[in-house]
Amino acid sequence: MTLGEVRWGSPGARGILAATILGSGMAFLDGTVVNIALPHIGTEFGAGVAGLQWIINGYLLTLAALILVAGSLGDRYGRRRVYLVGVAWFAVSSLLCGVAFNTEMLVAARILQGIGGALLTPGALAIIQSAFHREDRARAIGAWSGLGGIAGAVGPLVGGLLVQAWSWRLAFLINLPLGLAVIWLTRKYVPESGDTSMTGHPDVWGSVLGALGLAGVTTALVEGPGRGLADPLVAVGAVVGVAGLVAFVVLQMRQRNPLVPPDIFANRTFVVANLLTFVVYAALGGVMMLFVLQLQVSLGYSPTFAGLASVPISVIMLVLSARSGKLAQRYGPRPFLVAGPIVIALAMVMYTRVTPGASYLLTVLPAVVVFGLGLTAVVAPVTATVLASAEDRHAGVASGVNNAIARTGGLLAVAILPAAAGLTGESYADPDAMTAGWQMAMWLCAGLCAVGGVLALWVRNDVLAPAPEPVAELPEPGECFSCGVTSPPTHMRTH
Repeated sequence: MTLGEVRWGSPGARGILAATILGSGMAFLDGTVVNIALPHIGTEFGAGVAGLQWIINGYLLTLAALILVAGSLGDRYGRRRVYLVGVAWFAVSSLLCGVAFNTEMLVAARILQGIGGALLTPGALAIIQSAFHREDRARAIGAWSGLGGIAGAVGPLVGGLLVQAWSWRLAFLINLPLGLAVIWLTRKYVPESGDTSMTGHPDVWGSVLGALGLAGVTTALVEGPGRGLADPLVAVGAVVGVAGLVAFVVLQMRQRNPLVPPDIFANRTFVVANLLTFVVYAALGGVMMLFVLQLQVSLGYSPTFAGLASVPISVIMLVLSARSGKLAQRYGPRPFLVAGPIVIALAMVMYTRVTPGASYLLTVLPAVVVFGLGLTAVVAPVTATVLASAEDRHAGVASGVNNAIARTGGLLAVAILPAAAGLTGESYADPDAMTAGWQMAMWLCAGLCAVGGVLALWVRNDVLAPAPEPVAELPEPGECFSCGVTSPPTHMRTH
């Protein structure tokens, strides 16, 4: 199987998509399944809001902190190899989550799980970008985002069924058979690829500083509302976090073999698309955490029905995501990246009406449908835009940067949004307090998405266009490039 030449619809294409979609879907599924299981985990372990936040953020922290180095490792040592390691690591750490006996052990296992997620997440996109023909990449990424996104959207339903069938622990144990299937598919269908121009050792210090910076900032954000800004843990976390992130940026500018090559940011579209990713995924992170809580705490939904409420998102993304990627390649990504976040913002305004006594058919379902349409318009085009605006040899790094920014946005939203919306301590268990916080959070998230739509105006609209064909020129009369015979210009030279 030749790199860069796999065409849409071929057996190789189907095998690659199956391996990458199922692997990414395993991580997406886990994230949403955990959301639906949070109330039950909190009840069993007696955890407050901070404990629930760390069950989410423990995973997101290591994922966001290490996803950059994971993308670089894939470019350097082989994307297929690093992807396989990530899948195996994710499955084993999921087993540890499933047997946790208190909040602290579950958080620790989730931190380990984030390492596996960091290794496999950028690898999936980098594999697609390097294996598929350029004309088919946007469509393949659309299929990946649509089918992989289904795992995330179906997660609440699966989580609800698993929780009610036995325990929230099944939400993690289900990753073991999925992981084995992904390993088999990857070994059978995925070709190895990498950046042969990369030399030297990985930027270990950059990875350490980036992880330390994110850990410090997240600690301060999560613990600050409950402990107060003067608390030593909060103060030290804030100082260490900011200092670590500043040192990370300085080091990247001076390093001979940086974790992220600075020239990747010379492309304006790459920068703008990543800024859009940050604000939109921050909003999405907040919604995904609070939606299932609002349905269960304030509207009295069971875990299964709370999961079923999001199923229309799965259907919409399954039907439309691949087409969205194809249309973005035909007409340019800018219209989709402007309209998509605005549509998501509208859905979030509609979500403010999801309050006690609200009808599912008349209130919840319309908001969910509009939300799904907005997601479909954004996810595949923005991902394809980020990867297309970087050189193919930097596919792993570009995917790592985009994933790190998306996860960091979600991590900061989960850390900040509950406190900004007035949800602290165990107030999430009070339907009145939960509803008031939910409505405030949705207005804040809608504002973030609107900002993303404005940013998209600066995206180059031809970034997904096929590469230009070689230009042919006629030689001057008397100049034959093949035989040297003086004659009229009958031979062609291409550039």
